Order: sequence, then structure tokens, then C-alpha cells
Amino acid sequence: MARYIKEILTLEPQDGVVAEGWLRTARSGKNVAFMEVNDGSCPASLQVVVEPSLSNFAEVAKAGVGTAVRVTGELVPSPAKGQQVELKASAVEIVGTVDTDYALQKKRHSFEFLRTIAHLRPRARTFGSVFRVRHALQAAIHNFFDQRGFIQVHTPIITGSDCEGAGEMFRVTHFDLNAPIPKKDDHADFERDFFGTETSLTVSGQLEAEVFALAFKNVYTFGPTFRAENSNTSRHASEFWMIEPEMAFCDLSGNMAVAEDFIRGIVQNVLDRCADDMAFFDQWIERGLTEKLEKIINAPFEVLTYTEAVAQLEKAPQRFEFPVHWGVDLQSEHERYLTEELIGRPCFVINYPRDIKAFYMRVNDDLKTVAAMDLLVPGVGEIIGGSQREERGDVLKEQIGRFGLDAAPYWWYLDLRRYGGVPHAGFGLGFERMLMYITGMQNIRDVIPFARTPGNADF
Repeated sequence: MARYIKEILTLEPQDGVVAEGWLRTARSGKNVAFMEVNDGSCPASLQVVVEPSLSNFAEVAKAGVGTAVRVTGELVPSPAKGQQVELKASAVEIVGTVDTDYALQKKRHSFEFLRTIAHLRPRARTFGSVFRVRHALQAAIHNFFDQRGFIQVHTPIITGSDCEGAGEMFRVTHFDLNAPIPKKDDHADFERDFFGTETSLTVSGQLEAEVFALAFKNVYTFGPTFRAENSNTSRHASEFWMIEPEMAFCDLSGNMAVAEDFIRGIVQNVLDRCADDMAFFDQWIERGLTEKLEKIINAPFEVLTYTEAVAQLEKAPQRFEFPVHWGVDLQSEHERYLTEELIGRPCFVINYPRDIKAFYMRVNDDLKTVAAMDLLVPGVGEIIGGSQREERGDVLKEQIGRFGLDAAPYWWYLDLRRYGGVPHAGFGLGFERMLMYITGMQNIRDVIPFARTPGNADF
């Protein structure tokens, strides 16, 4: 039975070892052929030595990069540098041949090119590491919440509510788009659509998570979210995954404490579990990456109010592309100045102006700000956004109107304030943004298996 190459590379020399995978390199001469076989279990490949005595040596010697093989042989000490063992083949089966136009040859390929062959790029070394770390990060997140008694909630992907109130949502309809859409009072008659109401792909599972937090106390969602935002930056995608914990009997201070523990915990978990992959990223993608992440784990997190942050930005010696004054939202350049230049470590900015944040955030006693928080980290800026939620029904209803939203679809959300409502809080973390930060990758398209961006839904 075949073993993972990750395991084989740790074994003592022995006979009867079976390895399966794809050739990363292949070179041959008259007297010997060398193959590097990788199965995706680790960054390293297993060197296979094939001698002319093998019955199908001629066939094996012609095998090109990308060929799928099953090798049986004796694991022996390797004289080559950088590897402890190699596999001396007694049998090599060509499981899958490869055409001569195979795109992933042994040379450097640009990330832009590799995006055009997303069906093949997981075999490239960088992307092998990206997607192993993606898996490990996902497991670390589930483990963090599970150990603390949180219940995972699968919130709906199709929704009739706009959580953020921004309107940048993908509409879901069953109407025949090649026929006239049914109208009522000069508007689309969604009562005749599949769900009987206007629906879209979700931008957040938060509102539904609040329902469960008021029954299970501590819950979290981890699922896909969608933004119909025509943005082509390296940090935006139309489909991405979000982690959103929601905690009952919790205020803004408690929310920040969980967020801080969360970031420290998942970063440490990935560093411990994916040492080889992280070493690869440190060497080839972002020099000093490990040191940067260790600082996140060990540094005390600072707290600034929005008002204090704006005051510091207004007296900053550098000029910003976007002028800053009280009442405007902070841009990435402002966030990075605060966390990199002013403070030099992660920091929370809290109590943002009421009018620039979402309707569900708790209004502070000054009636000008809300109990919101953003966690800023060096190198990125905002990585977590959250708030204490508005638990007072009358204030929440006023907020819905203030933001120009129709209260009718939020009837059930308002009901939560009438039936045993309590102070509660939560935050959201973009999974791919966190993965970019941990791996040093610079484009969100390179940490998603099949990216969905404006003008692109290939694969």
C-alpha cells in the first residue's frame, strides 16, 4: 500500500516502499534515470532512482514532467545533498501519461500565467504550499472555537436581507431572463419569483448567527459570502469565505479579547503545523515572514479610539492620498500608518462615527459614535471588523430608518430584541485576507482555488 511522501521521507531505510505521485522533474542517461515524485503531501519531493535493469526502463526514461507514477522499491540513504533518503525502484508503473504541451515545466512561471491554468496550478510548488496552509488555517479556526465551546452555525447563502445595507449584492431569481419580467406597479413582481420575495446571495451570515447566539450563547459561522462590487484590486474578490463569531452576554471589550486570542491562536497553530511550508514562504515569497508572525503572537495589542486615531493622523508628518478628518472612514494608508509607524504593533481602533458604520452597531451614549472595532495589523491594516450589536429595539428600529432601509424584512431581527434580548457582540474575518497575511501572498486570486472576480468565472 502506498504511503504519503511526507511520511516516506521520515522513514528508516527499508524495502517494499510504495509511492504514488506526479513527476516534478525527470532526467535520464544510458545507465540511470532520476525522477522527483511529489504527491502534494509536503513541499519536498521523493527522489526515485531507476536503473536500466528495470523491464520498462526505456518507457520510464521517456516520462516527462507531470506524468503520474506508482513506484515500488527500496528506501536507501541518499548521497545527494538536501535529502536523507531516496527510493531505488524495483518497479515503476506509468499510471497517467502527459502530453508534450504540459504547461508546468521545470521553470519559474508568473502567478498571472498560473491563474490561466487554475486546473493545473495546485501542482506548482507555491500553490501546493498555499493550499496546504489554507487547509491548516481552516482546521485551526474550527479548533479554536470548538475548544471554547462555540457552536458552528450554517447560515443561508440565499437571503432576503442586506446585512451591510450597501446594496452590493448578487440577485437570485428564477425569472426567465429571455422573457418579459413580471411587473407590479412598474417594478419587478418578486412575489411571482421562486421564493416569493426579492433574494440575493449573502454578504454575511451575521444576522442569522445572532439568532443562534441568543440560544447557544457562543456561535460562529464559516462560509462563503458574495460582493457584487466591481473592484479589480489585489485584495477584493466577488466570492470569498468569512468567519463570524457571535457572542451573547458580551460587550465590545469582551469582543476584542476574543479577537486578540483568536489571531494569536490561529497564527501559532499554522506556524507549528506547517513549518516546512512556512519556511518556503519565508524564503521565496516574503523575507522575514516568520518573524513578522511571531511578533503578532507576542506583541501586546494597543487600543485607540477613532477620535484619538484621527487626531494622530491629522498631525502625522507624512501626506496621505486621502485627507483625513473626523467623520470619514479610515483608508488602508491611514490604518497602516497607525499600526506600522505610530504604534509598531497590532492595534484596535474603536468607537467609530455612527454614520459611517452599519445599522446594527450599538449606538454609544454620545449619540455620535457606535461601539465598533477594527483590528489593524502591520503590513495590511484592517484584518478584523466587528462591534457590539444594538440590543435596544427602539434604537435599532431608528437605525434601520436612519440608513434608509425597509424595516419589514427585518421583523424577525427586531423580534430578537423583544424576546429575551441581551447585549451581544461579534466580528468578521475574511478568510482569504488572513491567508494572504500568513503566507505573504500578495493577490487574493492566488489563495483561492478558483477565484471569482469581475469578468472572470473560469473553471
